[in-house]
Amino acid sequence: MIFSNREEAGKILGAKVKEKSYGKDSLVLGIPRGGVVVAKEVAKILKCELDIIIPRKLRSPFNPELAFGAISGDDSLVIDESLVSLLNISQEFIEQEKKTQLEEIKRRRKKYKMDKLLPDMKGKTVILVDDGIATGATMKAGVISVKKKKPEKIIVAIPVASPQSVEELKEITDEVICLYAPSYFAAVGQFYTEFSQTSDDEVIEILKKISNRKREKFIKNNKQ
Repeated sequence: MIFSNREEAGKILGAKVKEKSYGKDSLVLGIPRGGVVVAKEVAKILKCELDIIIPRKLRSPFNPELAFGAISGDDSLVIDESLVSLLNISQEFIEQEKKTQLEEIKRRRKKYKMDKLLPDMKGKTVILVDDGIATGATMKAGVISVKKKKPEKIIVAIPVASPQSVEELKEITDEVICLYAPSYFAAVGQFYTEFSQTSDDEVIEILKKISNRKREKFIKNNKQ
C-alpha cells in the first residue's frame, strides 16, 4: 500500500476510524509535524476536536535517525535499554539529549499553541495520530503522557507501522488502528509518493483554522 501524500492517508484512516463509532466527543491528537496533517483529516471526518501532543525521540549519538527512546513535555519517558546497552550510550549523553528535546518541545508548544494547555481528556476517547511509526518510541511517550490525563480510552491510529510497533502499542492502549503493517519496513517515507517535510508554518496554519472555526461556532451558539 502506497499513499499519495499525508492528506490521502488521513482521509483513508479517518474513514476506518469512523467505523468504530467513537463519537463526536472524541479528541484527536496529532504528533507534529507530519502527524498533524494526517490528524486534521481524521478529525474532519469524525467531526471532533483536534489538538496536538509533542513527544520527541531521543537520538542516538552515532545516528540521529536512530531513536533509543522518546520523551514528552511532562517528562513521560520511554527508553530502549537494550539499545542503550548495545550502543554503550552514557547516562551523561542521555540526560543531555533529554534536556535538548524538552527544550525543543517547549519551543514548539510556544510556537504552535502560544503556551495553551492541552484540552481536558478525562473520560474521553483520545485518538493519537501520526503519519507512520517505525520504532514506536515517540508514540509510546505520547500514550504514557495521555494516560496521566485519565481518558476513558486511548486509541492509536496510523496509516502505516512496523508490525513489532503495532504489537507493542497494543499492550499499552485500548486499540491500535493501522491500515498497513508490512513485514518489510525500513522507513515511513517509503510508503508515501510525496513525503516532504511538514513545516512549522503548515502546523500553525492548521491549528489557526481550527481555532477560527471554534470561535465562529461559539459566536453562533451565543446568538441563538
